[in-house]
Parts: sequence; structure tokens; C-alpha cells
Amino acid sequence: MSYSPDSVEYLTSPETTSMNLPFSEAVRVGNMLYLSGVIGNIPGKKQLVTGGIKAETKQTMDNIKRIIERHGSSIDRIIQCKVMLADIQEWGPMNEVYLSYFSPSRLPARSALAATGLALNARVEMECIATLTPMIES
Repeated sequence: MSYSPDSVEYLTSPETTSMNLPFSEAVRVGNMLYLSGVIGNIPGKKQLVTGGIKAETKQTMDNIKRIIERHGSSIDRIIQCKVMLADIQEWGPMNEVYLSYFSPSRLPARSALAATGLALNARVEMECIATLTPMIES
């Protein structure tokens, strides 16, 4: 399957453009939505929420939800997530919050890894892919 340049849309919002970031918050290709890395920052600010890994994970997931809904998708249409943690020992608490956003029968494919130097010294960063069309329940 090939796409013309016209079928690729680089998406931003006032929330992200106000922060002067050097990337799109998402890119739409056909019926797929590819999100840039998302962290637990206060919307529209280069400031992380306080409270540690659980608070950052909750804010990260809320930010993801807001971005995908802004661009025509929803949390239940996420098909894949890549999770980057500053400390892999925080996988358990991150996972506890992450799982609360999804139905147990509709968990996205996922990778998790430890990485140093996440944006704003975040504890967690996630990249997600979502479909723009409803998925059929099985």
C-alpha cells in the first residue's frame, strides 16, 4: 500500500505549538495516527507533574488521551505503545496506572525499556499508534 504526500497530515495544536517543540504531536497516514513521545507534563507547559512515577504515568496517559481525541481517535483505538522508563524498577507502578486506561480484552501491543535522558528528566515517556476507524469487537 502506498500513500501520496497528500494523504500524510502533520498535526499540531495550540497546546504544543505554544511550547515551541521541534516536532508534530502526531502524524496521520491514511487511517492511522502516530503520536510523538508523550510525557507527564502539565498541558501547554514544559513542566512535569509532581508525585513520582504514578503521577507522571497518569498525566502521560491523560495527555495521550487528549491528543488522540483531538485528532479523531480514542483510547480504545490504540493498537501499540512503546514505553520508555528512566528506571526499569518503576515498571510495576507504571504498569498499574497504564492498565487502568484499557479494557483487559483490548490491551495494545507494547514494548517497555529503560532509557536515560528522557525529555524534561521525565520518569516515563510513551509513543503510541492508534487507528482512526472503530475496531470490531470480537
